[in-house]
Amino acid sequence: MPELPEIEVLRRSLEPHLVGEQIDSVLVRNAALRVRVNGSELRQRTVGRRVLGLRRRSKYLLVDVEGDSTLLVHLGMSGRLCLADRSMPAEAHEHVVFGLASGRDLRFRDPRRFGLVKAQSTTRLESSSLLRHLGVEPLSDEFDGARLRSLALGRRGPVKSFLMDGRLVVGVGNIYATESLHRAGIHPARSVARIGADRWDRLAQAVRSVLESAIADGGTTLNDFANGLGEQGYFQTRLLAYDRAGEPCESCGTPIRRLVQGGRSTYYCPVCQR
Repeated sequence: MPELPEIEVLRRSLEPHLVGEQIDSVLVRNAALRVRVNGSELRQRTVGRRVLGLRRRSKYLLVDVEGDSTLLVHLGMSGRLCLADRSMPAEAHEHVVFGLASGRDLRFRDPRRFGLVKAQSTTRLESSSLLRHLGVEPLSDEFDGARLRSLALGRRGPVKSFLMDGRLVVGVGNIYATESLHRAGIHPARSVARIGADRWDRLAQAVRSVLESAIADGGTTLNDFANGLGEQGYFQTRLLAYDRAGEPCESCGTPIRRLVQGGRSTYYCPVCQR
């Protein structure tokens, strides 16, 4: 599933092409996504209006348009949002298409249909049911070791589950939580009640570093992800722990191990992450 870096890469790739563009049409080929697409609402809030800017909140891409309207896009597990020349034939699973005044299309493709495309009031966005429960942004000034430690007060669960809880910290999914814990030298099953201030500082720094590196590398493309121009990322070539079970740790040479937490595979070094 695309995580924070992939959505930030998507935002940056689309922003120079979309800002100032006018949306001329909306075509909904299949409304049956995770939340059913309301074609009438999309047209009412976007058609004939210019794009003012692109933002990101957690794993949501937010496209602000004129008239107090914002388009929310979530890629789900397999979604793509790409610009295409209108003369290009439609691909399979292109469920929503925004026609632009420039003659290009902004196409939302999602084979597994876990994504979301929705428009609503910009001024009421933060209080919406989709965003109001979200936690701190890990690339913001508010995110540091002290903030993580305060969020962990009174909790006893494993640190990896804590890091992936979007109500606490947003956008850090399985891949980036695994990599961050490895680089911080913290075992993924360690209870948050047994982590001291120094380790929280180390973890916050690792999370920020991993996310920034992934963004610089265009994201991680394991299956479906591509940016708004159809280009794949290559951070997967720099992974130190994720999906490397049995391979030597690059720090100490010990084989990376795999365990299952909450139904997800976790990878760690038994020496570097005791």
